[in-house]
Amino acid sequence: MNSNPNSNANSTSDSIEHYFDWASTSPLDKLIAEESLKLTLENWGNPSSSHQVGKNARKLLDEARQRAAKAINVKPEQIYFTSGGTESDQIPLLSVLSKPNKGNILISSIEHPAVREQALALKNTGWEVKIIPSDKNGIITADAVTSLLDKDTVLVCVMAVNNETGSIQPIYEIADAIKKWSQGKRKPKFHVDCVQAAGKIPLNLSYDGIDSAAFSAHKICGPRGIGILYIKDNIEGFLRGGGQEKGIRSGTENVYGAVAFSKCLEKYFSCEHYEKQKEITSYFIDELMKIKGCTIIPEGRTSSPDLFSPYVVQAAFNKIPGNVMLRALDSKGFYISTGSACSSKKNNRPVLEAMNVKPEHRETSVRFSFGPLTEKTAVEELLLAVKEINSNFNN
Repeated sequence: MNSNPNSNANSTSDSIEHYFDWASTSPLDKLIAEESLKLTLENWGNPSSSHQVGKNARKLLDEARQRAAKAINVKPEQIYFTSGGTESDQIPLLSVLSKPNKGNILISSIEHPAVREQALALKNTGWEVKIIPSDKNGIITADAVTSLLDKDTVLVCVMAVNNETGSIQPIYEIADAIKKWSQGKRKPKFHVDCVQAAGKIPLNLSYDGIDSAAFSAHKICGPRGIGILYIKDNIEGFLRGGGQEKGIRSGTENVYGAVAFSKCLEKYFSCEHYEKQKEITSYFIDELMKIKGCTIIPEGRTSSPDLFSPYVVQAAFNKIPGNVMLRALDSKGFYISTGSACSSKKNNRPVLEAMNVKPEHRETSVRFSFGPLTEKTAVEELLLAVKEINSNFNN
């Protein structure tokens, strides 16, 4: 398969060339979409049906599971197809409701709303929810996790890459620390939201101590409405139905989505654009720092760039509210966001608050996010637009 996404994702379109909101969603890989649609149009049956039409669809689904498993280096039986990253995050959280006694769960202070809001819902049912604090750079340390563990902890959730600042979490150190703390005790499950990490930074899901992980197709040029939950060992699903996906996620399977997602993982999971993006982002941050009144968030990123994904940059611009910068760039044909698209209608910034970012910086910050189609020339044009807008407010 052609590994160059520029060949089939309408790269000549200005809307994609000047698109810097990849953390919200990515353009659909046209070739993969068409190939997957053709296959599922030809094999349109219900994979749970026992007749030949159903068996044909089941074969496609099984092949997609095997392809996805091979791409992320896990076993096919550890792959569960879901409706997206949110459901993949919530299934492990909801699984605690099947336990006979209530205990506590730990979530990081920088989690995506898919985890944060579901954890708060569990709190309303009597579960204790402990928030793991981050440091000023938005990093969750292993010590911060183990300091909150106790005999009643059943689940720990820490994302791999933060969707607003790009901070890379030390998930392997955390996994080791949880294992070490658990010697002679019951080990809590460790769940990792990998939605912003897949295809962006190297991942080792088979690492001992990681029990489950969430993925979303539309972040890596796949269709919306399809996700994957990796589960190392069996868990007991809380929601029940027809028993599809071994009872973990009932409901008629989205064969088209599974086929397309598996092909996207096969094509994009290897992070082949990582070094190129590091160079582009380093240039971008250097140029941003030359702009009067611009602050990189967190400020420690400039001295420790390897602690952050090169695909996400958060910056604040003095005297320019984030939504104003967004609209000003939008009017010039550049597309960014102020934070998570899942909470874009809310004015609060819980991730930045958790990092103790100054209120004035929280109000004036925006997120630039990149993908495999991002070119340096487009970034240069973005910088010119940002400088012009900033000049209008600060002169």
